Amino acid sequence: MKVSNLTTLLQKSITTDQAKELHCQILINSLKNLEPLLIRQTLKYSSHYSPRISHYVKSILRLMQNPDVFSTSSTIRYLSQHGQFREAFSLYVQMHSSGLFPSTFAVSSALKACAKILCQIGGLMIHGQVEKFGFRNVVFVQTALVDFYSKMGDLMIARKLFDEITEKNVVSWNSMLAGYVKYGDMATAQNVFDEMPMRDVISWNSMVSGFARAKDMEQAYELFRRMPERSSASWNTMVTGYIQCGQIELARNFFDAMPERNIVSYITMISAYSKYGNVESAKDLYDQVNEKNLLLYNAMIACFAQNNRAKEALQLFDEMLKPNVNFQPDKMTLASVISSCSQLGDSKYGAWIESYMRESGIRMDDHLATSFIDLYAKCGDIEKAYELFNGLQNRDLVAYTAMILACGINGRAKDSIKLFDEMMDADIIPNAVTFTGILTAYSHAGLVKEGYRCFKSMETHGIVPSKDHYSIVVDLLGKAGRLEEAYELIRRMPMQPHAGVWGALLLACSLHNNVELAEVAAKNCFELEPDSSGYRSLLANVYASAGRWDDAKRLRVGIEEKGLVKIPGSSWMDCATS
Repeated sequence: MKVSNLTTLLQKSITTDQAKELHCQILINSLKNLEPLLIRQTLKYSSHYSPRISHYVKSILRLMQNPDVFSTSSTIRYLSQHGQFREAFSLYVQMHSSGLFPSTFAVSSALKACAKILCQIGGLMIHGQVEKFGFRNVVFVQTALVDFYSKMGDLMIARKLFDEITEKNVVSWNSMLAGYVKYGDMATAQNVFDEMPMRDVISWNSMVSGFARAKDMEQAYELFRRMPERSSASWNTMVTGYIQCGQIELARNFFDAMPERNIVSYITMISAYSKYGNVESAKDLYDQVNEKNLLLYNAMIACFAQNNRAKEALQLFDEMLKPNVNFQPDKMTLASVISSCSQLGDSKYGAWIESYMRESGIRMDDHLATSFIDLYAKCGDIEKAYELFNGLQNRDLVAYTAMILACGINGRAKDSIKLFDEMMDADIIPNAVTFTGILTAYSHAGLVKEGYRCFKSMETHGIVPSKDHYSIVVDLLGKAGRLEEAYELIRRMPMQPHAGVWGALLLACSLHNNVELAEVAAKNCFELEPDSSGYRSLLANVYASAGRWDDAKRLRVGIEEKGLVKIPGSSWMDCATS
C-alpha cells in the first residue's frame, strides 16, 4: 500500500480494529514513521475510555524504536482526560526516564493526574521540572500547579502560585476557588468569588456545591436561583446536595424539573435509590435512557449487586458485552460483577472474569483482588483466596475481613483467629463484618471463653452488636451446653431477637435434649416465621429424643397438613455467611 494511501486513511475516523489493520500495513511496508499519526487518530476518535484501546496504544509506544514526544503526550492526555490517572502518571514517569523532553500538555495532564490521586511526591517532582524546563510562565501549567496544591490541601502555596500568575484566566480563578471550597473554607471562597473579574457557570457551581456539601441547602438554593445561566452540572449539584441531606423526594423533584438531563443526572439518582434499597425506581430511571454508556451500566449493575439481586447484575453485565452494545468493562464494573458471583457462589463465572481481565490487559489491583478473595472464600477455595491475599501490596480492613470471614465459615478457625490478631497488631480497626467472621471462627472452634470476650470487646470499638452477632454467640454458648446462659443473653438483648437467634437456641437444645428451653425457643420461631417447617422438625426431634412420641407425631402431621416446607438454604447462619 502506498504511503499516500495510508496517510489518507489515517486522516479519517478509525476504530480500534481498523487501526490494527492499518498498523499491519505500516509494519509490512516499514513505515514506522506513521505510527505517531496512527496513535493520534486512534485516540482522537475514541469517544470514551476503553482498556483495549489503552492497552493497544501503550503496546505501540513500548515497541517503538524511537518514541516521540507528541505520541506519548497525547496518550498521557487521553488517560488523564478519561480518569485513568495512575496510568497517566506512570506513563509520564516512563517518558521522563527515557530522556524525552515533555510538552506543556504532558506536564499539565500529569499534574492533573497527581492532583486526582493525591500523589504528593509526583506533583512535587513535576513542579521541579516545570522550573527546570522553563514552563513556569505558561498559564495552563501554572493553573495545573494551583489545582494540584489546592487538592493536596496546601492552600498557602496554592495561593502564592495563584498570585504569581500575571494573566489569570477564569480557569485559574476557578482552581483557587475550588481549593477553598473543597476544604470547607466558604468565607474565603466567598471572597475569591466576589473578587473574580469574570465568572462562568463552573464558578457558580463551585460555590453551590460548597454550600451543598456543608448541608446549607438554603444558601445553595439562593445561589442557584441567582445564577445567570445554569448547566446540567448546576442542577446535578442541587440534586446531590439534597441526596446528601437525606431529602430524596426533594432531590427527585429537582431531577424532574431539569430542563435537560445528562448521564450524570441519571447516575446520581440511581445511586441514591440504590443506597436506600429502592431498586425498582432506579431501574425505571435506567430504562428511560436511550443512549447508555459504561458509567450508567456500572451504576445499575452496582445497584443490583448492592441490593442482593446478583442474577440481574450478571444479566445486565452479559447484555453490556453483546456485540450490539459492546462496552468494555472497567474495574468498577468488574468489582460489582465479582461481588455478584460471590453472592451466587459462582466460581466458574469468577474464573472467566479473571481470564477476561488477562486478555483485556486489565491489571489486578488490591481492590479487585479483595473482591476475588471474597468470591473464592465463599466458594470454599481457601487456598486460592490465601494466594491472592498474600499477593496484596496493602492489606486493609476489607481484605482482612474477607479472609477472616472466609476462614471462619470454612472451618479454619485457627487461621481466622491468627489473621484477626495480625490485623489488630497492625492497628486496623475491625468493623461489624470482621466480628461476624471472628465470632464464627470461635464458634466453630468451640472457644467459648475467648469468643464471649471477643463479643464483649465490640463495645470498646464503638460497634453495637447486631442480631446476627447475637445469633453466633447463642450458638457458641449453646454448643457448649451452656443453654441457660444463652437464653439469658437473648433475654438481655437491647432489640427484639429475630428467628435466627431463637433458631440457634433451638438447635442447641436439640443437641443437648433440653425440652423446656426448646419449647420456649420454638414458640418464638413459630411466631416469627410461621411458614417454615425447619423449626417444627427440630422440636419434633427434641420430643422424639425425650420419648414424647405423641408430641413429635403431632408436629410432623401438622407439617404435612399445612404443606409447610423448609426454606431452601435458610439457617441461623445466613447472615454470617452472606
